[in-house]
Amino acid sequence: MPEVTQPADVLWLHLFYHDLHTALMQARGATAADFNRVVYERLKPGGFYVIVDHAAAGAGTGDAQSLHRIDPATVREEVEAAGFALDGESTLLANKDDQHSIKVFDPSIKGKTDRFAYRFVKP
Repeated sequence: MPEVTQPADVLWLHLFYHDLHTALMQARGATAADFNRVVYERLKPGGFYVIVDHAAAGAGTGDAQSLHRIDPATVREEVEAAGFALDGESTLLANKDDQHSIKVFDPSIKGKTDRFAYRFVKP
């Protein structure tokens, strides 16, 4: 990450947290744990870390590479492991008709995937 002169109030990831679990990121030595740790270090106390991403049907990160989806519970576990506390969540972007089995770029689901939104806070 670039050097920052003061702690941030908010860091918002929109539809790409799952990419932290793809082969490209892993080949570069990046991990979700490292990323979350750096976000934690860069936020001021009381700062927010917001994540919106495509929901996967299965647990874990198995669909991150192939379908560009991730299990919401896995995201929560990883972010909380970095020291954040879940502060809020929204189902506004949920889509119960999404079967979670199609790549998010497929025209039949693009822009209409089942998504989750979490707001974490740095204590």
